[in-house]
Amino acid sequence: MARNKTHAFKLLLAKAGKQKRGVPSWVIARTKGKVRFSPTSRKNWRSRKLRL
Repeated sequence: MARNKTHAFKLLLAKAGKQKRGVPSWVIARTKGKVRFSPTSRKNWRSRKLRL
């Protein structure tokens, strides 16, 4: 990828990175382990399309 990126493109990449985050530990504790992962955030970012 090119070294020089526009600010808008950096914002898109940052948003995609935030969406990939796992479920917070307090949510897992509060639901007593029923909610362990989010099905959308479990996928690898390289193998799925980011729609940029």
